[in-house]
Order: sequence, then C-alpha cells, then structure tokens
Amino acid sequence: MVVNKRKKFSRQRGSHTHGWGSKKKHRGAGNRGGRGMAGTGKRADQIKTLIWKDRRYFGKYGFKKKGVKKDVRAVNIDYIEENLDKFLKEGDVIDLGKFGYNKLLGKGIVKSKLRIKVDSASNKVVEKIKKKGGEVILPKKEVKEKSEEVKPAE
Repeated sequence: MVVNKRKKFSRQRGSHTHGWGSKKKHRGAGNRGGRGMAGTGKRADQIKTLIWKDRRYFGKYGFKKKGVKKDVRAVNIDYIEENLDKFLKEGDVIDLGKFGYNKLLGKGIVKSKLRIKVDSASNKVVEKIKKKGGEVILPKKEVKEKSEEVKPAE
C-alpha cells in the first residue's frame, strides 16, 4: 500500500521554531561565528598549525573578477608605415605579437601591400589593407557545432 507522506515543512506548521529548538538557533552564519574558516585569526591557536601548512589560505585565488578587461596594446597602421623597415626585419609577415601589440587600428593611409598577423583588428584597417592587396591574419575562433555536443541516448 502506497502512503503519501506529507512534506516536513507542512508538518512543522504552527510549531514556531520548526524543530530547531530555541528561537536564537538556526539563524544565519552569525550563529556559528561566520562562514568557512572564520575566526581563525589572532586568538585561534588550535587552528594556526593548519593555516601554516596551507600556503594558499590567505589571499584570493580561483575566479576572475567581474569587469576586468584584457590589457589592449594597440598600434595604428600609420605607425607601421612609418617604421616599416623595423617591422619587416624578420620576414614578409609582420607579427605584431612579437613587438608587444595585440590590436591593429586604422588611423593613417596604407601605402604598401602588407601581410600582418595580429590578435585583433578593426574592420576599417582590414578593409584598407585588402584594398591595397594585403592581408590581415587573425586567429581562428573555434566554434563547436551543436551536433557534436548533443549525443542521442542509447
């Protein structure tokens, strides 16, 4: 015989404390002195030895903060045109990553046919270089197809 058991919170209705004893108990983290390893400060002698062993106890580790932007080191195309001999020392492809730049911007006039390898570039500069017969080499972003991710259950 199947018996439908009522949920615990409905059985606790009217009990005022829902089975936690005194009113003061079962409050937030303040009831137990804080969250995590709170209270392991100056006077927690019994826990100090545990903290000494854990070198990563103090400080922040793990997640990246929200709103932190990647450091953009940009260079305009006019600067590259002015210092072309410096940039073309290593070959016919200019790798801006080796010179410490990660973005190419379009201020200036493109005078010569250039092949530039860079992490990111503005649409304006890509058009200018293509008009002169050059090319901007950008890293390919891998896009997973949905058919690979979802597998049918057997």
